[in-house]
Amino acid sequence: MSEKRVSTKVITIPNLLTFLRIGLIPAFAILLAYGREGWALALFTIAGISDGIDGFVARWLDQESELGTIIDPIADKLLMTTAFVMLTLPSVLAPSPHLPVPFWVTACVIGRDVAIVCVAASITMMTGFRGFRPSWLGKASTFVQVVGVIAILVAAVYPDLRGFYLPTVYTTVAAFAILSGVHYIYHVARLMREAEPDAPDDAKA
Repeated sequence: MSEKRVSTKVITIPNLLTFLRIGLIPAFAILLAYGREGWALALFTIAGISDGIDGFVARWLDQESELGTIIDPIADKLLMTTAFVMLTLPSVLAPSPHLPVPFWVTACVIGRDVAIVCVAASITMMTGFRGFRPSWLGKASTFVQVVGVIAILVAAVYPDLRGFYLPTVYTTVAAFAILSGVHYIYHVARLMREAEPDAPDDAKA
């Protein structure tokens, strides 16, 4: 009974942190559009920290909820997509060495998310399977993207740092995006096998 109550609860501290992250997205985009990279960096850092602690808080306070499992990855994808799209636009970051973010980096980040959503939707429609969970490599990729955006914004605020580490940041972000996208297919296949351990026995019976 208590498990059902927790799983359907909406107002929890982890969910409020996720709502905060979603609310910061348009503010972050507006600050970037008006050339306030320093404030954008501050807001994105807050959003990134909320992403890092909401899962821990949910487990610590026993406040894991069905809503949280849905909106948390959505918030992550909205935040990262907005960040990389904005940072790729020449109208946001004036063209200079290694800025704005190369299109191929943004394409890898968004392409990974689109591929994951398409795979999950296709599997759900064909099999009814809904037990999707993020893989460890997917979590690592999200972490790398958050750190990467922070590093890019730091370079935007301090131009002397741009050539020092940005090429490495771009390569690392793209590599993690591609690897985690490919790994997710095998991860989902394993989840589906684990969800049907009794299928062979039932067939024999």
